[in-house]
Amino acid sequence: MNKSFILSKIGVLAALFALFFSSCENSIIFDSEGDCGVQYRIRFKYDMNMEFADVFGREVTSIALFAFDENGILVYQGSESGDALSAEDYSLPLDVQPGEYELVAWGGLGDGESFTIPATEIGVTTKEELVCRMNTLLENDVNVVDKDLKPLFHGQLDVTVGDHPGIYYRTMPLRKNTNVVRVLLQQLSGKDVDPSMLSFEIQDFNGVMAYDNSLLGDDLVIYKPWNITVGEADVDAEVYRTNVSRSGNSVGVVVAEMSVGRLLKSMRPVLVVRNLQQDKVVLSIPLIDYALLVKGYYNRAMSDQDYLDRQDEYNMTFFLDESGSWISSSIIVNSWRIVLNNQSMN
Repeated sequence: MNKSFILSKIGVLAALFALFFSSCENSIIFDSEGDCGVQYRIRFKYDMNMEFADVFGREVTSIALFAFDENGILVYQGSESGDALSAEDYSLPLDVQPGEYELVAWGGLGDGESFTIPATEIGVTTKEELVCRMNTLLENDVNVVDKDLKPLFHGQLDVTVGDHPGIYYRTMPLRKNTNVVRVLLQQLSGKDVDPSMLSFEIQDFNGVMAYDNSLLGDDLVIYKPWNITVGEADVDAEVYRTNVSRSGNSVGVVVAEMSVGRLLKSMRPVLVVRNLQQDKVVLSIPLIDYALLVKGYYNRAMSDQDYLDRQDEYNMTFFLDESGSWISSSIIVNSWRIVLNNQSMN
């Protein structure tokens, strides 16, 4: 056989081989008949935080993905948990037919210790039924949370699934729905603070979340401390200046830590501290208003809601006088000292 003819046939076969694989652009998935397949995969990112960095693999411990068709009916669901989520190239398959879909994800549900969603059924469950509920205790007909809530995340994304062979990736951003609030009381008289004489709570209506992360229902949730620490603090630092005399260079301190659900600008959660011995309210403040006081100059382009969604820790320091009343002219929020009589910050 002519050598040039053999080379020519090899060239033709190579060209056909290359053409075949180019038609399966980026695809490594084939169906049972050997043809190129279509695969859609969903990546996740969590950069809606004050680090402005994607920490999905570090923060999210489980993910549950749901796909709804144009009629709002569940057509696919998938989930993953554990170490797999920390892989740099992690993604979850979206096994659906070509079409338009609305994707919803809940991250951090885990074993359902802090939050639960209802049982779902392909072809039956609607997106309106995909409600996430905070697990609460019922005390005197009031929903109470007195434990450290596991971090909860929500994501939503519209996708169009085509039929052209290949592997396609879409990225779903997540928002964190849980926060930690630390309330620090400093007794400037020099006396120790007796935590048994105080009660702390945050009142809000944010225990039920819809598929789109909006808040549902009007049931009040009372958040109580899951940890209380007692100690002393040095008040010689300039940041702790007040116009109230104190004895000594240290003050009694009590720190109450509470976990709360998503904070919405449109809601009015209230932080309340009571003196049980004197049967009086030490302080009662609108939590969100005080949290936003320290949004700051560098975050001015950010909406108030974006700030509340990014920030997930709020540390608030209040000063008590000799009678145990709040010295309402001064407060420290997340290390920012606020002089409330003229609303200035330094």
